[in-house]
Amino acid sequence: MKFQKVCILGLGYIGLPTASTLATHGVQVVGVDVNPQVVSTLRNGGLHLHEPGLRTLVSAALKSGSLTVSEQPEPADAFVIAVPTPFERGDEDLPYPKADLSYVRAAAQSIVPHLRANNLVILEATSPPRTTVDVVAPILEQSGLKAGRDFYLAYSPERVLPGQILRELIENARVIGGIDRASAQAGRDLYATFVRGEIFLTDATTAEMVKLMENTYRDVNIAVANEFSRLADRFGVDVWQAIALANQHPRVSILRPGPGVGGHCISVDPWFLVEAAPDLSPLIATARRVNDEQPRFVVSLVQRALGDLFGKRIAVLGLAYKPDVDDLRESPAIEVCHLLQAEGALVKAYEPYKPDADVEGLTLVSSLEAALEDVDAILLLVGHAPFRDLTPSEVAAHSRARIVVDTVNLWVDSTPWEAAGFHHLRLGVGAPV
Repeated sequence: MKFQKVCILGLGYIGLPTASTLATHGVQVVGVDVNPQVVSTLRNGGLHLHEPGLRTLVSAALKSGSLTVSEQPEPADAFVIAVPTPFERGDEDLPYPKADLSYVRAAAQSIVPHLRANNLVILEATSPPRTTVDVVAPILEQSGLKAGRDFYLAYSPERVLPGQILRELIENARVIGGIDRASAQAGRDLYATFVRGEIFLTDATTAEMVKLMENTYRDVNIAVANEFSRLADRFGVDVWQAIALANQHPRVSILRPGPGVGGHCISVDPWFLVEAAPDLSPLIATARRVNDEQPRFVVSLVQRALGDLFGKRIAVLGLAYKPDVDDLRESPAIEVCHLLQAEGALVKAYEPYKPDADVEGLTLVSSLEAALEDVDAILLLVGHAPFRDLTPSEVAAHSRARIVVDTVNLWVDSTPWEAAGFHHLRLGVGAPV
């Protein structure tokens, strides 16, 4: 199939790179976002996301005239739904978080007036199994057209790493699941416009589960690493050294522990499987809870260093969910800050990739110097490049604090810190017993 015009719904971390990439490959693209500020920013030559190379790509797509942005969908040959799928946190009535598909439903509903025979609709938003067939298809069929008979419908999960999205969008293998074989093949024809990696075809529900399995695998393995960090702390072991030695085994590859798991994928997607089949997923649910508890373990380390936290001033370095990105979604660093505040600590945070972020309940400062000034302790939560080369002398020059807690093993060698008069703690490094 040939696609002359494609409508992308959702101009976030996936939708905007996809829209711009298609546009620079000769396809007419309408990028749709319901947030008028996003549309206005793009129309005025700005960018609402931080991703290496994205500004240049978007600018080229817009200047070529192949990409336009709008708040409403338009008739097209294909529609790609790339909206968020947040989750509702559990409470007494809901023992585990549940997927919020309201954005998916709204996007599908907005397509209905424009859907025509032989159109292709692809859901990219990460969703619980059977969302494509049980949620999206019935909405689209309100048009009077039948999925699989009158139009094509498929699911294709994004599989890219923030910080490397533009490269991986093109080079990574792609999984496309159709509600029938013809729909999967139509999806392949669209993505073959720019994807160089191998394209695998399957059914829609299998493709949905593949995405969830990939991120759940990562989450479970991070949970093991986080538990190892707690055990090492108790047993007087350096977990980083222990992991390095264990990974010398040819069939062992333990991941890195940290302050928790964040982002809109690994920290969320496993719950979609638990939601769909709680009776069959106790291991997945337990791993999720282990990782969700890791911020509390970090707070316990700070308490060990400072004692009672009430009134103590703490500089937090890094709020993003991973190094060298500006994405704060589901960040464990933010959870750590809130937990410290609940203990009475006075927290100010510095996020170099998003210094002007508006995080409810948190005080953000615009420079490292401002963060370090007049604090009792420094807590490193994200291994950003700007923090990597910080030396004890630089920190001492801007701060009276002599307590440093490193939760990501960025400042591996304690010797220079201790020589400069700092008490240097690292997550997963227990005192000898």
